[in-house]
Amino acid sequence: MNKKLLIRDLTLRDGQQSLFATRMTQAQVDRVLPLYKGAGFYAMEVWGGAVPDSIMRYLNENPWTRLTRIKEIIGDSSKLTALSRGRNVFGYNPYPDDVIDGFNRNAVHAGISIMRIFDALNDTDNVKSTIKSVKENGGIADCAVCYTVDPHFSTKNKIKAALQGKPLNTRIFTDDYYLQKALKLQEMGADMISIKDMAGLIPPLRAGRLVRLFKKNLSIPVDFHTHCTPGYGLASSLMAIVNGVDIVDTNMMSFAGGSAAASFEIIQLFCNKLKIDTGVNLEAVVKIEAELREIRKELADFDSTKKFPINFNIITDKLPKDIDELFELAIAYAKADKEDDLLSTTQHIERYFNFPEPDDKVKDAEMPGGMYSNMLAQLKQLKLERLLPRTLDLIPMVRMAAGCPPLVTPTSQIVGVQAVNCVIDESKGQPMYTTKSIQFVNLVKGVYGKTPAPIDPDFRYKIAGVKEETPYDVKYYKKQENPVFHEYGGVKLADNERDELLLELFPSVAAEFLKKNIEQTYLNEIHKIEEEKRLKFEAEKHAYDSLTEEEKKNRLLEGLYNYDWVSEEADDLGHS
Repeated sequence: MNKKLLIRDLTLRDGQQSLFATRMTQAQVDRVLPLYKGAGFYAMEVWGGAVPDSIMRYLNENPWTRLTRIKEIIGDSSKLTALSRGRNVFGYNPYPDDVIDGFNRNAVHAGISIMRIFDALNDTDNVKSTIKSVKENGGIADCAVCYTVDPHFSTKNKIKAALQGKPLNTRIFTDDYYLQKALKLQEMGADMISIKDMAGLIPPLRAGRLVRLFKKNLSIPVDFHTHCTPGYGLASSLMAIVNGVDIVDTNMMSFAGGSAAASFEIIQLFCNKLKIDTGVNLEAVVKIEAELREIRKELADFDSTKKFPINFNIITDKLPKDIDELFELAIAYAKADKEDDLLSTTQHIERYFNFPEPDDKVKDAEMPGGMYSNMLAQLKQLKLERLLPRTLDLIPMVRMAAGCPPLVTPTSQIVGVQAVNCVIDESKGQPMYTTKSIQFVNLVKGVYGKTPAPIDPDFRYKIAGVKEETPYDVKYYKKQENPVFHEYGGVKLADNERDELLLELFPSVAAEFLKKNIEQTYLNEIHKIEEEKRLKFEAEKHAYDSLTEEEKKNRLLEGLYNYDWVSEEADDLGHS
């Protein structure tokens, strides 16, 4: 076990995205930045993911401004990190290398030290260009292996497939599968490897086993990332620590638990007992947590649980004896690989701190919480929620037919939407796959990359009209239009490379955002000109009123004033 553990704080990106729909404003972020500067976290995830899209869409804020502002305050006290989907960057569409390079170059130059790169299919070819670009521009390439579970088929579906002579493969995502992916990424130039469990589906024993396997076979640092949705998060994080992981991802307490990552404060308490140094300044942590607690109150409209953890000061507050003993027990169970006892104990600890209870629906369905809730919402909108059980039954079949993609954005949503489409087709008496999303067609066709399991050529032909895998071809990429607004002084919609990148990566959202800002800038300029005229007018009026009658006549005769308010006097003077 390491005697030192690095902490990556996710609060300002993954934390607020998981719990509060990415609605932290720049002003709210600014309130905690000076406190974070003295905290000593190894890294802070602050950008990427849903941040660029959401802050333009909902807050009318510029993503590049947010990043540069954070870098300006944090400096080099913590490494700033961002999340990128490799060739897809932030969206559902693959991009050519010049867009990928432009994004990474600007992100690194604006303050990102570590780019966490993942691909929804774990297709290493899809992250190759990003690794190269990040490293060439002086960044650290953190390559993620996306954790997912093997499809779980009902007995009925297993029998049906066997009778058709097509036995279902339920052993795809083995330990060796993940190790081979990690080794390949290391060979491609990864500076570190993350075990990225975005759905919180990795149980403690598997977490410990993978960390041991990676540490034994890799020569670069290993980071562990998970969420608490189904109740595994804290236990699996502890298991990763006792098995020697180098870095663990956490959130500050008020932004932790539930669908987010485990609480830093609880991880720190475990580290205290394990005599592990995190290097984090706890006095700064107490101040950050106090401010974040107030910010969470301000985000109440976006807080799905509204269940605050207890107010806990990690420096001064003492745990009750029975809870303190639970920490000792949890460590003992983790070291002894007693998974059930470990889970029971860590969930008791989380209950004491008032974190949300495990989501059993997500746990039983073995899928990300967002995927489950999106499917349910889609069915409710159609007043077909009664079909949810059948949809859950179909997901493994749809997923396997599509090459068994990992359940991670965007593939989790693609599979979920298609499962709903299939169950609706079925309810109408139509053949399944009568209704297909364009994303599902592209997934099966091969546009997103190589799937973990091969796709039946006949199924591919049925869905996409081709039998052979057809990868994305950059020659079909069409650059977004960048119109000139003559009515606003001949300015372009995007007048610099960073804005052009926003337009490429978020076409509709960025176009609206940029246009709104051009209009506002134009209005501000008009207001500025009008204000300058008003001030000049008042100054002239004041100067004129202070003159003697004789001086006024002389000035008027010299033509120094032409305002309406002196026109009468000028006329009178002319008549005289």
